[in-house]
Amino acid sequence: MKIHHSIYDYKNDLPCVLTIGTFDGVHLGHQKVLKRLENEELSSVVLTFFPHPRMVLYPNEDIKLIQTIDERCEALAKNNIDHLIIHPFDIALSQLEAEDFVKTILVDLLKIKKIIVGYDHRFGKNRSANFDDLVNYGKKYGFIVEKIDAQELEQQTISSTKIRQAVDAGQMNKAKRFIGEYFSIQGIVIKGKSLGRTMGFPTANIFIKETYKLLPKNGVYLVQSIIDNQSYFGMMNIGHNPTTDSEGFFIEVYFFDFTKDLYHKSLKINFLEFLREEIKFENVDVLKKQLSKDKSACLNKINEISKNP
Repeated sequence: MKIHHSIYDYKNDLPCVLTIGTFDGVHLGHQKVLKRLENEELSSVVLTFFPHPRMVLYPNEDIKLIQTIDERCEALAKNNIDHLIIHPFDIALSQLEAEDFVKTILVDLLKIKKIIVGYDHRFGKNRSANFDDLVNYGKKYGFIVEKIDAQELEQQTISSTKIRQAVDAGQMNKAKRFIGEYFSIQGIVIKGKSLGRTMGFPTANIFIKETYKLLPKNGVYLVQSIIDNQSYFGMMNIGHNPTTDSEGFFIEVYFFDFTKDLYHKSLKINFLEFLREEIKFENVDVLKKQLSKDKSACLNKINEISKNP
């Protein structure tokens, strides 16, 4: 898959089949569209945007995304797509009328012969145009339009919004069922205060540079990561460490049966299950006892996972 960072960087005179969207989460619904794209004989193109349009149109909202742009690219690359175009979204693009967008960008620049979109696709200024409008433009400018119906799971239509809601509520199994794989974060291990080490639970402190990355609600989680080509389980705390009166927000993970130095390593960490809320305990000794209970709970769940992979 070749990545282009603007529609103007895309230099290909071959007619193409294209799909378009923000693709946050690259969930099962998105994957259904992408699979259909793979089966076409034309050159396949995915057009997506960054920043997310809502970040531009509603700058005062604290919008969180399921994936960073790098994670999105990684997820899209798992599909057999020829070209990925990541076009910068700005106010000027948001003001482009639907037909101008179709004619100047999709037809003249990208040379589409077919476009495949989801059932709820809208486009153009104020998202005023819908699937029927796109079909009419296809007749006018000579391209085919295909609609992919909603991907449903447990009688719910899958959407990025519903995945965000599940992650925000700590419902990691539900998020996994929608995405098709575990929700994850990726960050760099940085130096912390080593408080966990003094309690017998040395933790790796994770720094995520992308402030727009969605995080699960504060609490303790069973997690898993691949480190040096080997899988390790652990427990992660997200929050403010209220028992130790620490200032700031922390993402800390304690890996079981792991003793190597992780400083400055980049880790991808999968969230398997929510264990409990973050609690302020009476003192550090009570916290240590709870951490031991958390570890036992995690090991029991890991045994269950190994029996039912």
